[in-house]
Amino acid sequence: MNSTTEEILKIVSDWKGSFCGAYSIREDGKGIARMSTEHIHITPKEDKPGLDIVIDDGTKGESLSIPACVTHGDVDDLVYNDFYIGSDCDVTIVAGCGVHTDNGEPARHNGIHRFFIKDRSHVRYLETHVGLGKGSGDKSIDPVTEVFLGEDSVMEMDTSQIGGVTKAKRVTNGTVGKNSSFIIHERLLTEKNQVAETEFDVDMQGDGSSVDLISRSVAKDDSAQSYHSVIRGNARCTGHSECDAILTGHGRVSASPQLDAACLDAALIHEAAIGKIAGEQLLKLETFGLTEAEAEERIIKGFLK
Repeated sequence: MNSTTEEILKIVSDWKGSFCGAYSIREDGKGIARMSTEHIHITPKEDKPGLDIVIDDGTKGESLSIPACVTHGDVDDLVYNDFYIGSDCDVTIVAGCGVHTDNGEPARHNGIHRFFIKDRSHVRYLETHVGLGKGSGDKSIDPVTEVFLGEDSVMEMDTSQIGGVTKAKRVTNGTVGKNSSFIIHERLLTEKNQVAETEFDVDMQGDGSSVDLISRSVAKDDSAQSYHSVIRGNARCTGHSECDAILTGHGRVSASPQLDAACLDAALIHEAAIGKIAGEQLLKLETFGLTEAEAEERIIKGFLK
């Protein structure tokens, strides 16, 4: 792997010179390293770029890392990864991505990930996105995540875009079965003239199903964000959507949470708040010796934590 790949891996994954557990590293549209384990099996697809990952029934306490790195301009990487998680599993999947360009050529990664989770399993999915390099070319990341939850299962999705990404369209779809939960935490930072679009669409199909969606974002400078979430309650279920955004400079945010109930016992709620950093928060930190810019940065970091 090249030095830029190493830099990306340190930021977006649990890489410290090596991985613990199964892994597959993607660099500039190609797989450069891959290792399966006894219970996690990674196989390249034959009909399109990407992987089939099968996790055996009863696999617990194991991890899988599948970072994707675009290290220079003029790369448009598209990959399809399908995850088949057996029943009674408890696993962590790390799927960070970074794009880098040092010239005027664009760099893009589009990862389409589908999760098929059987009954009584617990999956933690960690996804960090970052753009690097001093080039003027667009640094784009367009993730698509589709989740299909069986019965009595949990999917925890922690997704963040931590800076440098010029353009992003972030799409997450879910179907939640009986007594299962889909928990999504999103953190998003845009600055300069960056643009980000977020779409969530979740169907609760089984009695006792639930979704908890929390999105926190900061739009700085002249950047713009749009957020649209749809939660559908088609059974006895609970759904919660929360979108909080902070504006600084001339940042813009558009938020439109939507709830659709098709069952009398569907309990759905949404919250949305957009505002600026409170003056008293800045003043309090400034009394401890921070400049206004340092205080603002401290508040933003705490908000996105």
